[in-house]
Amino acid sequence: MDIKLDRLPDRSPVRLTISLAPDLHQALADYAALYAETYGETERVADLVPFMLRGFLDSDRAFARAQRER
Repeated sequence: MDIKLDRLPDRSPVRLTISLAPDLHQALADYAALYAETYGETERVADLVPFMLRGFLDSDRAFARAQRER
């Protein structure tokens, strides 16, 4: 029997540790502050970064094209 909903993707989080240049770290902290001003909710930089990366990848047309060609 086939149902409309596809099998759910793996939702297990993957931990990634990175090092940032001080100026990039400051820019991310500034972004988090602007986010808090805009939405009235404070979020940690670490919680914002995955959504920022998803937005970046989703908007990169060359990457999307390369993914389709694979």
